[in-house]
Amino acid sequence: QVYLVESGGGLVQAGGSLRLSCAASGRSFSISAMGWFRQAPGKEREFVAVMTWSGGNAYTADSVKGRFTISRDSAKNTVDLQMSSLKPEDTAVYYCAARRPASRGTYFSENTWDYWGQGTQVTVSS
Repeated sequence: QVYLVESGGGLVQAGGSLRLSCAASGRSFSISAMGWFRQAPGKEREFVAVMTWSGGNAYTADSVKGRFTISRDSAKNTVDLQMSSLKPEDTAVYYCAARRPASRGTYFSENTWDYWGQGTQVTVSS
């Protein structure tokens, strides 16, 4: 079992920045990737960004590309999401997720991820 704990959410004005952090514990040696999803009220959970553990490859959704950056500290088993130029439409609950090495399928689907954090609220005011 892998346990994920997010931190860093909050209220920010449009154009501002926030940094989210996610710490993994438990069987964290069994992680192949960590990422972020978000869910706005009345909408489905959507992919935001992913960082692979072995190659350190990063991918971000088109909706946040150029504004959000994912980074990792593999020694500490943490992954951060630096969010800049925030927009009201970025308001959502942000979830950290992790995948086992045996998991397959696109990173962009929440159904292919194995572990989830409890979520942290990000609210961007206009």
